[in-house]
Amino acid sequence: MSVARSRILDLLKVQCRIFSHTYNPERLRTGNKVLRERLRGPAVAAYYPPRNPTMKDLVKLYPDMETWDEDEEDRLESIAAAKQRGKGAPKKKRTAEREWNPQASPRHICLTFQFPESKKFAHRKKKKTA
Repeated sequence: MSVARSRILDLLKVQCRIFSHTYNPERLRTGNKVLRERLRGPAVAAYYPPRNPTMKDLVKLYPDMETWDEDEEDRLESIAAAKQRGKGAPKKKRTAEREWNPQASPRHICLTFQFPESKKFAHRKKKKTA
């Protein structure tokens, strides 16, 4: 004899209540297994040794104190030298990005471009009659 499905589901519901499980008769993936696990963040954070303080950290802690960061000064000096030689970073764009305009696209500009007059083709130009 087979038992009715509704009775099996009732039994499953009571069983889940007793053993503190989630009632899921369709057996859908709910992620409960992952959510019940211990968090890994503290273990991963404890694995790495604490950071040693740097000059930047000291400057942040004591902004009024006069400090000297030799590495930063060397970096700024090399950037200034590169800019003098024309090898520095390009200037940042100052205008906001505009939406694409088909009338201002490069293809349109190329089609409407007029070459400057040259002496080589001056004889082909039609003369205007007054």
